[in-house]
Amino acid sequence: MKIVDLIVTPVAMADPPLLSSYGLHAPYALRTVVELVSEDGLRGAAETPGGEAMLGLLAAVRGAVLGRDAYDLARLRLDVDRVFAADSPTGAPPGTPEPAPGSGLPQQTHILPGEGQDDAALRVFAALEVAALDLVGKATGRPVCDLLGGRVRDAVPFGAYLFFKRAGGGGAGADVREERWPAAATPEAIVAQARQMIDAYGFESVKLKGGVLPPDEEIAAVLALREELGPGVPLRIDPNGAWTVETSIRVGTALAGTLEYLEDPTPGVAGMAAVRRGLLAAGVETPLASNNAVTSFADVPPMLAADAAQVILADHHYWGGLRAGTHLGRLCETFGVGLGMHSNSHLGLSLLAMVHLAAATPHLTYASDTHYPWQEAADEILVGGRVPIVGGAVTVPAGPGLGAELDRDALARGAERYAKAGYRRRDDAAEMRAHVDPAWKRVVPRW
Repeated sequence: MKIVDLIVTPVAMADPPLLSSYGLHAPYALRTVVELVSEDGLRGAAETPGGEAMLGLLAAVRGAVLGRDAYDLARLRLDVDRVFAADSPTGAPPGTPEPAPGSGLPQQTHILPGEGQDDAALRVFAALEVAALDLVGKATGRPVCDLLGGRVRDAVPFGAYLFFKRAGGGGAGADVREERWPAAATPEAIVAQARQMIDAYGFESVKLKGGVLPPDEEIAAVLALREELGPGVPLRIDPNGAWTVETSIRVGTALAGTLEYLEDPTPGVAGMAAVRRGLLAAGVETPLASNNAVTSFADVPPMLAADAAQVILADHHYWGGLRAGTHLGRLCETFGVGLGMHSNSHLGLSLLAMVHLAAATPHLTYASDTHYPWQEAADEILVGGRVPIVGGAVTVPAGPGLGAELDRDALARGAERYAKAGYRRRDDAAEMRAHVDPAWKRVVPRW
């Protein structure tokens, strides 16, 4: 099944002003839709991080994609690696943001997901692989999870993803959106946000994005969630490396018995390992989870050697695709490491890819993260609109490929929104300086 065209469409979607240790979300989040067209006119699609740099990365591999059989994924991976190895010393086309200097920490610690260089080849291949699997699934009449080995679950659980938030609903100018989620800067507001999200989607686990307020205030928010939701709802907090080792141990101790896991409290594998040792010495066995300190297969051996994380939060967008996700699942099972999934602002194509991966990965047993409730129905690009989340879970599609088709009119509106919005890369620090504090810069650890 020969691929005769690679179509890349940048889109923008409204995004509320959510806060994290990276800064403030812009009024629009950027995504890229990748389509592979076969010689018989079938199309397979995928969604990946957006912006100008991603467009350059995908343009660089066009010659390696056209004329290739859609099943030829192993050699495609090698050829994509060769393109970037030959393109520049850093492995990415000019214009891709430079890595953070000096620290030796993974780029995810310092650079927003999707904006770094280290994983450029993996991100490009992942998008191509998902689109190819969608194409093959449509050609054979089989869902993507069947191509990954078959489903072990018929519905995939997700968790409520809570954020400290400024007032506003996202969008700008004539496209400004209604505020569906009120501002949240207190424990009471976070509890209200949790209730609103659980009532709307039926989530049975809850995660708070931390690293925004002083740690004691975030401890209070988690304890308020526990009091409101009771002991049966798993809770998590993720400050994206905003705390020192000492602060991380203090927070972990204060929340002992409250958290399902503590995610990336401090930067780097060595820092995470020190937190783990400190918590165990204090009699706290709360697992540490990571998608900042551990972002690739190369990070797993040092993680295991140092006992730095007991749960990995995978993301097929930068771990190298869906098949890499199933391989990671087997690796985690072998070494007794838990497995969940990380999320970024995304549309339905990414959500469905996550669902197929979780359906085909027995060891992926933690409820996955998702930003999907924060996105607007008006921005969805799938025929039929939003992917339903019912009872906190998404039903695994039975249809071929990812189980969805692109709505061409909605995709065109997303592309027009991208052209008009003016954003060409994600820069939460710039938004923070523009709207909160002109002198703000990201510092990890901050507390």
